[in-house]
Amino acid sequence: MSLAVVYDPRGHTFESWACLMCEAYATQQLSIPDQLTDWRSWGQGLLAIDVFTNEAIPNPALFNNWQEWVEVLINAVNQETI
Repeated sequence: MSLAVVYDPRGHTFESWACLMCEAYATQQLSIPDQLTDWRSWGQGLLAIDVFTNEAIPNPALFNNWQEWVEVLINAVNQETI
């Protein structure tokens, strides 16, 4: 079973954080973001990766900013199991 890797967004712009995610999931061929990239659309692509499909990953469209979305994303993939 593969574990999802999600980097801490603190201290990053969306572009720098998303580039780290692109590197972590290079085989998935995520688009490399730039300043014109819509973070919500990019986030939908991230959610299509198999390690995220079985998690309770939030839809980026439900959030006002990317940092809030990533915080919830991190909590979803790092849930404690008993």
